[in-house]
Amino acid sequence: MNKMLLPLTLIFGLIGTAQAFDGDAEAGKAKSAVCAACHNADGNSVVDMYPKLAGQHATYLYKQLTNYKHGMASAGKEGRNNSIMFGMVAALSDQDMKDLSAYFASQKMKSGTTPENVIARGEALYRGGDAQRGIAACIACHGPRGSGASLSGFPKISFQHANYLKTTLLEFRSGQRANDMNGMMRDIAKKLTDEDIEVLSQYLGGLH
Repeated sequence: MNKMLLPLTLIFGLIGTAQAFDGDAEAGKAKSAVCAACHNADGNSVVDMYPKLAGQHATYLYKQLTNYKHGMASAGKEGRNNSIMFGMVAALSDQDMKDLSAYFASQKMKSGTTPENVIARGEALYRGGDAQRGIAACIACHGPRGSGASLSGFPKISFQHANYLKTTLLEFRSGQRANDMNGMMRDIAKKLTDEDIEVLSQYLGGLH
């Protein structure tokens, strides 16, 4: 029962954070040149190992940047651990991170595609989960179109690169990535098979 009530609790707990967000998109654009090498100028990365940032919720992007900061300060023991991103966030102020988040959020994420052979299985897992294995439906937090929810901290996952999504799910499953709220993604990912992860990652690329 507590797990079922968790998303609602998070929504109310994070409303204040969302309202207080004061990033400046224009200022962020001027600061974004350093991000372009991996994520492209408008946040639509062309290399599938790097996530698309365009159109992602500003509050989510800001959280990731601050988590990288914490990871850097704790030598990877807290926050989010990524040596490349440690170098990127090292010189960023809190306002810089807010401005960059606002800029990339203001851009439009380019749509992806979903292979025909994963639609049926991907849709079943995304919309219905798997009760026998205790796998919650992705739709419960990320919505019918994979748009997530800014107030509750759930990211947009539709149109994202399949390779990046696969890597992320594998990192949650192994515990290598541990900056998810209340361990929700780790709880789900550890129940997913390699095939589940492959199918979901490809299905989300073209989810509208």
